[in-house]
Amino acid sequence: MGFEAEIHIQGRRKLVVGLGNTGMESTRHSVGMAVLGALAARLGAANRWRGDKLVSGEVIVSEVQHTHVVLLRPKLLMNINGVSVAKAASKYGIKPEDILLVHDELDKPLGKIAMKQGGSARGHNGVRSCVDCLQTDVMLRLRVGIGRPTGKTSVESHVLGRFSSVEQKVLDSVLVQSVDLLLSQLSQEDSQSPSSPAGGRQAAQKGKERERSASPAQDSAAGQS
Repeated sequence: MGFEAEIHIQGRRKLVVGLGNTGMESTRHSVGMAVLGALAARLGAANRWRGDKLVSGEVIVSEVQHTHVVLLRPKLLMNINGVSVAKAASKYGIKPEDILLVHDELDKPLGKIAMKQGGSARGHNGVRSCVDCLQTDVMLRLRVGIGRPTGKTSVESHVLGRFSSVEQKVLDSVLVQSVDLLLSQLSQEDSQSPSSPAGGRQAAQKGKERERSASPAQDSAAGQS
C-alpha cells in the first residue's frame, strides 16, 4: 500500500489500459488485455493483478525508469470501459495526456501495430467510451491489428472470436513488439501530448501514425489469415 500511496504525491505517473470485454479476454476484441498481460510479465509483475472495485477493474502499480505506471484491465463491457478508465485516472491523479490506451484495430492486419496520438474513435466503442468519460481525445493509443473478417463472417463474430492456431503464432510476436513499444513510450522523459481536448484533435490531424509490424514472413501469414 505504501508504493500505491506514493503515486499520489510524487513522481511522474502514467496509466496504461488494455481495453476489452470482461470474461472474454482471449478474443480478438480484447487483444489489448493480452498486451497488458505481456507487459505485466515483462515487468515481473504478472502475479500482482488485484481487483479494485473503486475503479471497476484489475490493477497493477509498477515503475518504469522513475515513472510510476498503473496498469488497468477494466472489468466492464467494452462499450463502457471508459467508466473504469476515468475512475482510475481520478483515483491515481493521472491526466488524460498521460493515459495510453491499447486496443484492437480492424483496419490493420494481424501483425501490424501502430502508435497514434489522439483523434476520433474510428468506430471503436471502447475508445469512444474513454473519450466520452474523460471528455477529451488526447490519449495516446497503441492500435493492434486484428484484420477484417473474410468470406461471410460478420464483423461481430470476427472480433468476438478467438485467434486461430496460425494467428496465435503471429500474435506471440505482436505481443513482444507491443511491449517493446510501450516500454519505449513509458521511458520517455517528457510527455509530448497536448493538454486540452482541442489540442488533442489538432495534434491528431498534424501528427503522423507510427506503425510497426512483425517479421515480413509473419506479416505475410497475417495477411493470408
